[in-house]
Amino acid sequence: MTDISTTSSDTGIPRLLAIMARLRDPATGCPWDIEQTFATIAPYTVEEAHEVADAIERQAWDELKGELGDLLFQTVYHSQMASEAGLFTFADVTEAISAKMIARHPHVFGTQSRDKTAAQQTADWEAQKAAERGAATPAARILDGIALSLPALTRALKLQNRAARVGFDWPSTAEVLDKLTEEAAELVEARDTLTQTEITEEMGDLLFVMANLARHLKVDPEAALRAANQKFTRRFQRIEDWLAQAGKTPADSDLAEMDALWNRAKHEEKGAAPTG
Repeated sequence: MTDISTTSSDTGIPRLLAIMARLRDPATGCPWDIEQTFATIAPYTVEEAHEVADAIERQAWDELKGELGDLLFQTVYHSQMASEAGLFTFADVTEAISAKMIARHPHVFGTQSRDKTAAQQTADWEAQKAAERGAATPAARILDGIALSLPALTRALKLQNRAARVGFDWPSTAEVLDKLTEEAAELVEARDTLTQTEITEEMGDLLFVMANLARHLKVDPEAALRAANQKFTRRFQRIEDWLAQAGKTPADSDLAEMDALWNRAKHEEKGAAPTG
């Protein structure tokens, strides 16, 4: 048997496919890899996609190569399991995406004019996707095909965008802000009078409207929340640093002291001297 761990006769995708097949070989493969299923590997696929996005956001270009490799390996993994089950092969996967890209870019591979705005190309892309969904499932509904496993804010945005394309949308930000006020009031009422299940439902309604407000403001809510998370982490770590200089930890402090240090960190970031 050829030692694919050291040979370089096959490189690139062929070598990666051979490694994957070997890992899943019932007689000579890795016991852990052999036991995996689509369902058990799916969480790793999502995780690797997030790690790619994280490396890009941090501009960690040296790490990005490895993260992209990890993500590619997930496609290879699912394709190998599909091949074993007689469903499809890696070649089928690459052919499907190639055919899709050609079909969705008639202004590049066909006869349509390239003289379009980015917004028009986006609209054409969505129209083509809708036509494909309709051809695959004649009774397809407007919101079909939006993955359930997406982060909740991202899925809310996609649901709202899809509904907006058929006119189900508030005409301006003002109406969204009114709805936000209404949902916030309902949450306060739920907190005081309703069950935890009902409170959870009202919280979901408020978050859904927040996603809609972000959409109207042309803000990616996931990106905005990630930035807020990073800002919170950065400022809280400054609190820890200053407390450590005083020989303390957050557990040794209290809210008043930490809140004052928080404001100090905020002023430090903004380049202003704290007041008070």
